[in-house]
Amino acid sequence: MVRPHVILVTFPAQGHINPSLTFAKTLLRNGIDVTFATSLYAQRRMAKAGSDIPNGITFAAFSDGYDDGFNLSDDPDLYMTEIRNRGSETLRDTILASAEQGHPVTCLVYTLLLPWAAKVAHEVHIPSAFLWIQPAAVMDIYYYYFNGYGEEINNSSDDPSWAIQLPRLPFLAKRDLPSFMLPSSGGGQYKFALPTFKEQIETLDAETKPKVLVNTFDALEPDALKAIEDYELIGIGPLIPSAFLNGKDPLDKAVGGDLFHKSDDYLQWLNSKPESSVVYVSFGSLSKLPKVQMEEIAKGLLEGGRPFLWVIRVNENQEEEKDDDKLSCLDELEKIGKIVPWCSQLEVLTHPSLGCFLTHCGWNSTLESLACGVPMVAFPQWTDQTTNAKLTQDVWRTGLRVSPREDGTVESDEIKRCMGTVMDGGEKSRELRENAKKWKNSTREAMQEDGSSTKNLKSFIEELGGC
Repeated sequence: MVRPHVILVTFPAQGHINPSLTFAKTLLRNGIDVTFATSLYAQRRMAKAGSDIPNGITFAAFSDGYDDGFNLSDDPDLYMTEIRNRGSETLRDTILASAEQGHPVTCLVYTLLLPWAAKVAHEVHIPSAFLWIQPAAVMDIYYYYFNGYGEEINNSSDDPSWAIQLPRLPFLAKRDLPSFMLPSSGGGQYKFALPTFKEQIETLDAETKPKVLVNTFDALEPDALKAIEDYELIGIGPLIPSAFLNGKDPLDKAVGGDLFHKSDDYLQWLNSKPESSVVYVSFGSLSKLPKVQMEEIAKGLLEGGRPFLWVIRVNENQEEEKDDDKLSCLDELEKIGKIVPWCSQLEVLTHPSLGCFLTHCGWNSTLESLACGVPMVAFPQWTDQTTNAKLTQDVWRTGLRVSPREDGTVESDEIKRCMGTVMDGGEKSRELRENAKKWKNSTREAMQEDGSSTKNLKSFIEELGGC
């Protein structure tokens, strides 16, 4: 009997690769062969960073036209056109070649920003499934934006007192909506995003009750998973290495798809710190904060006086950091904290010394914090992070959201206040920690053998005849 064979296509960004690779490993453990398709540049970066690529997964890299990397000066619209054209061709050829070799692809799974992948699957007559790697609530918001609510959002979102109630979701103010749908965002470098999300919703709308796999779990988003009557949203998360969740594979401690070189001495530094004393600061793999904001964070950390581990990525397109980019208080910072270019976030979040996560609220970071039981200071920047911050503070109640000035900068006093409230052991601090512990337990329950996400995934596999 031929083993089922999934080809999994993901956008070449760290926040997309991590959950996709974890999902690929989950499929592999369920007896399914997996071909993982992403850009040639991303695959090279993983190899260069020394990533521990999971055994048993076949890689099918395709050129996106930017084999040496995408620079901020490049045209993003041209990039999206190139990745669509070249990716479609390579994907089609890979699927046809697999069939000729007696190892046919039985299902195509694709992630955000790649709606063209579903069209390829249709052309070669194989089923496809969409893997949504943001919370179900954000999927719902995009759906309703393009199905009846877009005009109200566009016309009213400049009113600071405005809020909207979408079906089965909490009230959302302007600052809680995904940034791409706000006129004030102007689109900028990522103006392609909203039209791409529109195409994705239209692709799903054209199907009959499409199944959407979501990196969440039933207990975390019970209403959001049922908010779209025409779709079947299926919680299969958190998509986090097994060792940090259900323990089915104690050796599964890394995703295996890092695009950045990790430091190797931060764990030893954490070992020297008291329990629940360290603030971990990271803004993910894409966000680059303005110098004035970096200085405010630095000042807040210094005034807070707590040990901290701060991830500040190295600028890959610049051999040396410019003097103007360097923090003015670097020497003082290094006396009480540690700055690293990259690290294993899950190793940090599960370390006993961790007391708080100052985070941009990317969905991977938010889920990992929930799974590890670490309370958060929510410091969102763009895309889904604003909605994630809303959910973190007001729905799951495991963190505090910073309040920026009118120009968008968050001042050091506000950063210090939020960190203090989370870590001072007072009534609010205890509430946040109790809630964080509750969600930590819930994530593990979802991924147990009889847990909701495990059952949902197995049901999905069985319904598709092994895929």
